[in-house]
Amino acid sequence: MVDAAGGAGAVADDPRQRLARAPMTGRQLVAIAMCVLLNALDGFDVLSISFASPGISKEWGIDRPALGVVLSMELIGMMVGSVLLGQLADRVGRRFTVMACLVIMAAGMVATTQVGSIEALAATRLFTGLGIGGMLAVINALAAEFANERSRGAAVAIMAAGYPVGGIAGGAIASGLLAQGDWRDVFWLGAGLTALFLPLVPLFVPEPVSALLQRRGPGTLEQVNRSLVALGHAPTDRLPPVDPVARKSSIPELFRGGMAVTTVLLTIIYFSQLLTFYFVLKWSPKIVADMGFAASSAGSVLVWGNVGGLAGSLLYSALSVRVPTRVLLSGFMIASCAAVALFGHSPADLTLLALAAATAQFCANGVIVGLYGLVASSFPTANRAGGTGFVIGLGRGGAAISPVLGGYLFKAGFSLPVVAGLMATGSLVALAALLMLPRRAAESC
Repeated sequence: MVDAAGGAGAVADDPRQRLARAPMTGRQLVAIAMCVLLNALDGFDVLSISFASPGISKEWGIDRPALGVVLSMELIGMMVGSVLLGQLADRVGRRFTVMACLVIMAAGMVATTQVGSIEALAATRLFTGLGIGGMLAVINALAAEFANERSRGAAVAIMAAGYPVGGIAGGAIASGLLAQGDWRDVFWLGAGLTALFLPLVPLFVPEPVSALLQRRGPGTLEQVNRSLVALGHAPTDRLPPVDPVARKSSIPELFRGGMAVTTVLLTIIYFSQLLTFYFVLKWSPKIVADMGFAASSAGSVLVWGNVGGLAGSLLYSALSVRVPTRVLLSGFMIASCAAVALFGHSPADLTLLALAAATAQFCANGVIVGLYGLVASSFPTANRAGGTGFVIGLGRGGAAISPVLGGYLFKAGFSLPVVAGLMATGSLVALAALLMLPRRAAESC
């Protein structure tokens, strides 16, 4: 048997090794591109409430602490969704879980357009967050599993770059909608974009071969061959032997066999960095609006923040080929702390505010891209989606706390420079945890 790369039959004994060693096919690139687009969709869906927040605050007259709670609700949902749906993906399949997440997200977006109270709005955003969080966990694993060994780190980094792309493209459209309509139009846009992916995922996103071999059943050979063909590779005539020490998909497995320290430290790193990351993402439109600018102008500042985030993710991806992970992440974490603190000193000038937001997200999102790769490479296939979901899920606690903590700091009378400085320290906590991470984990991606 000859594989897609033209190699001889010995490699075909284990299709995982064939995929790892063979050059990337066009269909593999398409599958990874779908992961990028799904992450872009997540990026817009998460930020939709931020774009809408000035209009919500004006229509319902809510104060900053109450708004901070609403801004956090989908982040809380993401925390739960990442853990639960990440485990589901390891047990019943990646593609099925992606489809379920899309249905949840679309339904939540539509429901948000129908709410008439702040409590109902909080509930619909919590529900939407379940799907967003599950999607983040699964596509991180998918990008790693669709790539060959040589391209795996780049594939995960490019997938992560989709997040700010969604904020840029969706935010630009949302700013136009806000200039002529009201805040509900932002969620109609999100619902429509989410629904577009429902027929595309079954066409272009096969179940990864490694995941199928982890959940063997009577029809596994046929399923593996369908996935191999869908990824542009020749089918195989037999399955590789079952791993005698195969790990099961469960949360306790994340704390066995030397994984406990890695799991805990990765969670602390992700939690702390998201505490800093989401301060600018969630509060910048409201901060800009409170300076006297229109809601559409406030949204444009967040768009430029995402432009900076995209540039930061691309630079990190380029540097990661030559610079060790620990060194590169450390540098970006220090820069993230400094840039978010400086954002708090921005004057009431749209150009300078946009530049400050872009700089803060350039640094902060570079860290996030690096963490996606680090997390994905730190867990075995059996626990990759579940482990990623666990770290991202509990780490999302930092994202959920960030808007609420910011709101209460503002209510307590602290100025913007002080609040931004305090929120920036999350990157320093992440740096301390990174330096304690076992070296084999920090250098494995």
